[in-house]
Amino acid sequence: VTMAAAAGEEEEEAARESAARPAAGPALWRLPEELLLLICSYLDMRALGRLAQVCRWLRRFTSCDLLWRRIARASLNSGFTRLGTDLMTSVPVKERVKVSQNWRLGRCREAILLKWRCSQMPWMQLEDDSLYISQANFVLAYQFRPDGASLNRRPLGVFAGHDEDVCHFVLANSHIISAGGDGKIGVHKIHSTFTVKYSAHEQEVNCVDCKGGIIVSGSRDRTAKVWPLASGRLGQCLHTIQTEDRVWSIAISPLLSSFVTGTACCGHFSPLRIWDLNSGQLMTHLGSDFPPGAGVLDVMYESPFTLLSCGYDTYVRYWDLRTSVRKCVMEWEEPHDSTLYCLQTDGNHLLATGSSYYGVVRLWDRRQRACLHAFPLTSTPLSSPVYCLRLTTKHLYAALSYNLHVLDFQNP
Repeated sequence: VTMAAAAGEEEEEAARESAARPAAGPALWRLPEELLLLICSYLDMRALGRLAQVCRWLRRFTSCDLLWRRIARASLNSGFTRLGTDLMTSVPVKERVKVSQNWRLGRCREAILLKWRCSQMPWMQLEDDSLYISQANFVLAYQFRPDGASLNRRPLGVFAGHDEDVCHFVLANSHIISAGGDGKIGVHKIHSTFTVKYSAHEQEVNCVDCKGGIIVSGSRDRTAKVWPLASGRLGQCLHTIQTEDRVWSIAISPLLSSFVTGTACCGHFSPLRIWDLNSGQLMTHLGSDFPPGAGVLDVMYESPFTLLSCGYDTYVRYWDLRTSVRKCVMEWEEPHDSTLYCLQTDGNHLLATGSSYYGVVRLWDRRQRACLHAFPLTSTPLSSPVYCLRLTTKHLYAALSYNLHVLDFQNP
């Protein structure tokens, strides 16, 4: 009986579709759907929108993901990577293209999600519908409300263990790997009370990364170290690397064969160097014309062969290891000569950076040299760097000294 009812509903739906499709008039909508798809594939976004206004049937037809995929891949922050991988399959492509126009035009609504009384240097991560942010010597987990532009005020979890402030942390394999100013690394299980901390460096641990069961850490004591994540081997150092300079940033390659360190650039060598993960030996260094003090504060891999860096010299640099390790393939300069503390990308055309003065967040289209838009998030008395940025296809989150801001591009 249930199958018969379902079959009847399908027949009724087919009948409604047939009735909605005009039987007379111009020949356009009497063409086979495959041919109509081919014709519509030559239309741009505006033409598709106008075609959708002709009738209800064409409105439904022009809403299919196949027609909007090409447009979305050329748009800012639409959920498609440079290689065409769709990271947001559950959201209609047409809706994402609509929101991407707000990113392009700089249309958004600003709000403050969290405030704290004392000045902090917060770091944060996003995972599914949760936000993790460090405050003093804790890492707190909050759940987003359905709109994504607000949080439930009560934390989902509080992860402690450090004696001093948490400088940096990452999420990996249902764990939080935290780096503290006490020279220790903390390993916390997200869904339990399991917490282990161990002495890692002689001075504060400025940065940490974890992939494939391997942890790498960098410290002010001028060393980088490699550690296993396996529960029975926590705290057993696999390699100690003498970087001869303070390590500000670190990232493991997606191939799990090497990692890159960003240092303070106080010596006579490049602040960006790549090390073999298995042996700890220096593989290569990037660039050759860094001025003294041009330390690298943030570095991230986009693919096994491409990475981005930023720091004190006010530039974002894009490196392609397949072409050259001596010169970056593209660079963008912060127009007001401010230090760049952090960066994020959508994996395609959008680049977001956080500056050292007045909480300025800048959006860049990587196909252009000039900045698209700038959003100052603090006024003169409360000038603060943007310590960390994270973004989704609808929102950008920025952590400053006294509060956490959100830029809502879905509902500007």
